[in-house]
Order: sequence, then structure tokens, then C-alpha cells
Amino acid sequence: MKTRDRILECALQLFNQKGEPNVSTMEVANEMGISPGNLYYHFHGKEPLILGLFERFQGELAPLLDPPADVQLAPEDYWLFLHLIVERLSHYRFLFQDLSNLAGRLPKLAKGIRNLLNALKRTLASLLARLQAQGLLVSETQALGQLVEQITMTLLFSLDYQRILDREGEVRLVVYQIMMLVAPHLLPSMKAATEQMAMEYLEDH
Repeated sequence: MKTRDRILECALQLFNQKGEPNVSTMEVANEMGISPGNLYYHFHGKEPLILGLFERFQGELAPLLDPPADVQLAPEDYWLFLHLIVERLSHYRFLFQDLSNLAGRLPKLAKGIRNLLNALKRTLASLLARLQAQGLLVSETQALGQLVEQITMTLLFSLDYQRILDREGEVRLVVYQIMMLVAPHLLPSMKAATEQMAMEYLEDH
């Protein structure tokens, strides 16, 4: 692994463990056993380090936000998609622990986060539109627009909410919460199946 990538990985672990404001570039260098000058050669301060991690996060999330339009999806594929997204959010959880302040300090990050959220909401709307086209959703478009907002907020903040309650942030619980958000908008038969699947998902992991 290249030094630049090792620095990013080390910083990510420290940011996730201690919170980004509580970690200095000196601490990252010490943790890695390299000189501050060596770190500075790759990242001229903490802001480029944070932006480098965000770029990596974007790159890992991008394939999930651009699913093939012509592929037929089974119901469980939707939940797998959500699971993969929550896993990525959990892996870079420091970004979302104090998102408003972090975005306020770093305008480039704020712009990137807004673009990412818009892409996420477009993808969620597209997936709901597929279910609607298959006749599986009973809610009207306006209600589905609000559902997209609810799913997005749950994705962004549920892991942190769990930590505030002194629980370990669990990916499966976030997916369960979203499944239960979607269930009331489905046809009765699919609603019951989804609620059952959600309970099994919560218990089996």
C-alpha cells in the first residue's frame, strides 16, 4: 500500500475512533511512525486529509448510486442496495458525526456532500419509481417524495443517533428502520412480506 493510502487509512481509523476535531495531523504521523514532514509531503494539513477521505468515500459510493436502469430487481435486491450504502456510511462515519460543523468549516466538502445527497435522493426516487411502475407501491408521488427525504435522513443520522443512545452503531438496524419506513407504502401483500423480512433481517444478523 502506498504511503498516501496508508495515511488515509490511519487517519480514517483515528477520526472514527476519536472524532475528527480531536485528532491532529501530528497524531496521525505518530500513529504511523512517520515524520510530520513526510505526512505534510502528501497532505498539506488536515483539510486536504479530510477531503482526500471524502473523495475516497465518494468513489466507493458512486457505483451504488448509478445502478443499471434495465436490470430487473428482486425485492431483496433493494435491501441489499441499502445495506451496502449503510456499510459505506458506517466505514466513514466520522463525516456524519458532526456534519453541519464539518461542512461549515470546509466549503469544498459542503459542496461535495450536497452533490452526493442529491445523487442519493435521485437514486432512491428512481428505485421507488421502479416499484411504482411494477404496481407494488400504493402511495402517490408526493408521499413518495417525502419518503425519499425520510430515507435519506435515516441513512445519514441513524448510526449517530444509536451512538448518542450509547449503543454500537449497527448497519442492520438502519436497514430495518428503512424497510419499515417503506412498508406502509406497499401493496398489502408485499407490505406484510416486507415487514416479515425486516424482522428476520434484524434477528438473523
